[in-house]
Amino acid sequence: MEVYWTSFPAPHARLRLLRSPRKKEVSLLLRDCALPTSSAPSSQLRTGLFFFGSLFGANLDRVPEGLNLGMEHLVWLLCFGSLALSYTSGGDVCVSGHDSGPVFEGQPSNVLFPEGLTEEPVTFTCQARASPAATYRWKVNGTEVPLGAESRYTLVAGNLLIDSPQRGRDAGSYQCLATNRCGTVLSQPANLKFGYVHPFPPDPRSPQTAYEGTGSTLNCQPPSHYPVLSYRWFFNEFPIFVKPDGGRWFISQVTGNLHLAKAELKDTGDYYCFTTNHMDLHTKNVFSRANQLTVLPHANPRRSAPKIKVRFPSETYALAGQTARLECFAYGNPVPILRWRKVDSSLPPKVVPSADTPTLTIPNLGFEDEGAYECEARNSEGQDSYQGRIIVQARPEWTRVMRSSEVEISSEMHWSCAVAGKPKPSIHWLRNGLPLRTQDRIEVNDGQLRISHLTLEDSGMYQCVAENKHGTIYSNAQLKVQVHAPDFRLSPVRRLIPAARGGRAVMECRPRAAPKPTLFWSRGTELLTNSSRVMVTPEGNLWITNISRTDEGKYTCFAENYLGKANSTGVLSVRDATKITLAPSNADINQGENVTLQCHASHDPSMDLTFTWSLNGVSLDPEKSVGHYRRLEAKETIGDLLIVNGQLRHAGIYSCTAQTVVDSTSASAQLVVRGPPGPPGGVVIKDVNETVVELGWSQGYDNHSPIGKYIVKGRSALAPGWKQMRTDPPTIEGNAESAYVIGLLPWMDYKFQVIASNILGSGEPSTASAAVRTRQAAPSVAPSGLGGGGGDRNELIITWTPMSREYQNGDGFGYVLAFRKRGAPMWLVERVPGADSSRFIYNNQSLSLYCPFQVKIKAYNSQGEGPFSQTAVVHSAEEEPTDAPRRINATALTAFDIMVSWEPVEHVTANGAVQGYEIRYWRQQDRKEAADRVRTAGLEPIARVSGLRAVTLYYVAVLAYNSAGTGPSSPQTFVTTKKPPPNRPPGNVSWRTDGSWVTVIWDHVKALKNESAVLGYKILYKHEGHHALKVLEKNKRSFSLPLPKDDSYVVLEICAWGEGGNGPPQETIVSRDSVTFSTPGTGMMVQNSAGRLCLCHALLPAVSVLLLLIGLGEL
Repeated sequence: MEVYWTSFPAPHARLRLLRSPRKKEVSLLLRDCALPTSSAPSSQLRTGLFFFGSLFGANLDRVPEGLNLGMEHLVWLLCFGSLALSYTSGGDVCVSGHDSGPVFEGQPSNVLFPEGLTEEPVTFTCQARASPAATYRWKVNGTEVPLGAESRYTLVAGNLLIDSPQRGRDAGSYQCLATNRCGTVLSQPANLKFGYVHPFPPDPRSPQTAYEGTGSTLNCQPPSHYPVLSYRWFFNEFPIFVKPDGGRWFISQVTGNLHLAKAELKDTGDYYCFTTNHMDLHTKNVFSRANQLTVLPHANPRRSAPKIKVRFPSETYALAGQTARLECFAYGNPVPILRWRKVDSSLPPKVVPSADTPTLTIPNLGFEDEGAYECEARNSEGQDSYQGRIIVQARPEWTRVMRSSEVEISSEMHWSCAVAGKPKPSIHWLRNGLPLRTQDRIEVNDGQLRISHLTLEDSGMYQCVAENKHGTIYSNAQLKVQVHAPDFRLSPVRRLIPAARGGRAVMECRPRAAPKPTLFWSRGTELLTNSSRVMVTPEGNLWITNISRTDEGKYTCFAENYLGKANSTGVLSVRDATKITLAPSNADINQGENVTLQCHASHDPSMDLTFTWSLNGVSLDPEKSVGHYRRLEAKETIGDLLIVNGQLRHAGIYSCTAQTVVDSTSASAQLVVRGPPGPPGGVVIKDVNETVVELGWSQGYDNHSPIGKYIVKGRSALAPGWKQMRTDPPTIEGNAESAYVIGLLPWMDYKFQVIASNILGSGEPSTASAAVRTRQAAPSVAPSGLGGGGGDRNELIITWTPMSREYQNGDGFGYVLAFRKRGAPMWLVERVPGADSSRFIYNNQSLSLYCPFQVKIKAYNSQGEGPFSQTAVVHSAEEEPTDAPRRINATALTAFDIMVSWEPVEHVTANGAVQGYEIRYWRQQDRKEAADRVRTAGLEPIARVSGLRAVTLYYVAVLAYNSAGTGPSSPQTFVTTKKPPPNRPPGNVSWRTDGSWVTVIWDHVKALKNESAVLGYKILYKHEGHHALKVLEKNKRSFSLPLPKDDSYVVLEICAWGEGGNGPPQETIVSRDSVTFSTPGTGMMVQNSAGRLCLCHALLPAVSVLLLLIGLGEL
């Protein structure tokens, strides 16, 4: 804005103001501001004109030199300023302290809308807090959104509604602008995108063939869509979806393709790719035409090493905080086993659940997850691997944001904002929603904004905007440029300023004023100037040092700027100084001891005295009910500190401060706490070989007691806990700073820590060393668990227990097998790669059945081979037994158990060895093919079959079995189970005592028609704390036993028994306890409970056969 002086017609003046931003000329006729003449121009008036020009960015340099004005014209300038202020604000001014610019409380977010869903509107949210209330408008792709009665766009309280949305005309980036008289802010952008998935083409798909044992891929070829789809496949008919089936099948969620690792004949059929489009309001499914797969049989399916067919990208870019997924799948026969690893590091625990599946899932991605990942596929025929990198990027995120500011006019404002993100975000600035660039008084430099010589027009809403390809963020702040006369109402000079004699007084003068006022002080009528004891700081504060009683009195601060004057007065009152009369003394204690630090002081009696303590400059709180510090209660002038159970951390400089409202004084003392040494520092690896690591460290703080010795602790990946390690020398002296750790495992990762000790105990461990891996060495032990056998005809299967990581000693690990027919001179040698391998199949068409082989095994790695194991004998595949058991006999033991016996077949033949027998049993109404089966664990020709139904006829047959299968069935026999036992426990259990014996009595249990007769009773008992059980049987309904001699007890279980087995028990507890259920004076307690787990039942398998042989006469 420029201001031109045109003329001064007496007695009035006319000014013409040209506001260049609007390109308008406005004339202000000041009809009521009389201008008296003066003989010379007023410099104060000229300065005032410059000031008013700065209000609005005006150029008032063209004031005529011959203008004859006096001080009276300042009144006219105030009139002009008022009118100009009204003009520049258009009568709508943002009032400081009352109005506030818009602050978003709800901003628009991205919308994914189903294509074709025109009956529903799209809604974008925009809500801002402002005073006065904000008005709203919207932009789409940078263009104003048309609002009106005929428009499809509707504004509802700031929210934008779009009717009948269509992808072609409405998709884009939307932003909300909120405005009031304090300024405008621009919301974050929100994208409107439309989700859709087109149908699959109707064209038929070409059929595919695959040989049995080979891999195959069925392509999905999804139709055009947005966003990404999820994929499933169904087989022949919906909804029979394809399952992983032990890792044979895999559906890529990247391409949608269906991959088959090893085809089987049952896989022949039609396959349909089934896709799902997921949106918030809508889900749509479409599926393809049939993909016909025919699996051709192969007489001897070829075994093949893994071949990775599905590979994740060599570089995968992923956002921090999101989930990354890598896909890997391999063909092979047998079906390969997949393993994931992070190259040069270990997989984080959060990915363990997916570490052996075709998809590696890394949730909540962080920058520590960045790096190379490897997928390895392995089977008995070999291995294949593939590597790729994950590169983690991040959306912009503020590390420093703007803050709203109120700044005085003509001063300088500086804002800065800082942002993190990957790729590095760019930064630009907005003022009231419009771009801000370097020009004139404005300097924009990336995240820095500087505006000099502030004017009222600089007030408004400012935004720092950071963006990269992953997003845009906004930091908002309001700038208020202040202009007003000095005012002490909000921050007057303190009415009473107490100060200590000999001390220092500080009187602050902080009026509210803009521009910055001129400040000066007076004492009474005397204007104060700087001297040896009195100083007025540049900020306007008054300092008086070495205070005496003569300094008491009233002090006034005066403030003045072009808009006015103000002053504020306070009274200085001088008091006696505070002094320490008994200072704390240095002290020396052992860890765990108590100590008292004394502190006494004198002070002005008209004021309160308080004591505070600090340790190394950090304040202490002795008033806490828990902790190590206590204040000793005494007179007001005593502030002693008690330290209870002193620890090493309590050592240091203790300062006691005695203070009043006017001054304070302090005294300090040192406390030494002796204790175990501190942690050694800088544990480093000096040298490493296969089993020895040399460590070095620096001596830690001895805590005032010499270090006596060190110990070394270590841990490995196999044993996460710390344990003491063997060292050389075995005892490490306190002056040592290195040692050898011995007895380590080769090719193993270790971390170490060192612990120092002295006569007061062991200290804290050092920080763990960096992880170190010992050098590789050849294996030193042989694999265990060597065995095998079974398999198909012409096969020799050899199995062993895979060696754990601690015995592998190096990479490139595998096994060497040596085997030969028993008595043959030459050994056949095979190498089986892979530490997880546990099985080898030797196939030879000339192998005879059940041929004995001598087998031995050793491990190898990249450094060499280890020792062979002991030789074991393993037989080649055998054939099923050819003979059937004879003379089958089945006998009913109870209602639920039968005993089966038979004449065994020959154990060992030329073609195999019998491992045991299989008993098949089925009810009369069932088919033989559906028979239940139970196998014996050895060669005994008798077995018990349990869990049968009462009073039921069963057919029974027996077959011999070995690793090849079962032999022919024996002739079948039959047996009928017995009636069930009574299902009621004995009732009315009572007891009586006779000296040191107690007799328990019960009622007889009567069997029903459908139950087996009661042949007697079983009494099972055990003493407390003893697991041995004794079984006694009596034909009468009572039983005597000695009383327990102490506080122990006897548990009795009484149940009826007969041919059908044992009935439910009645439990009784007998003890020498307080009389709870007893007659007076007996000192006995009997507790009854029914329906509990029956010890009789638990013993039934062991005693039932014996009980069958016991006659009633014995009962």
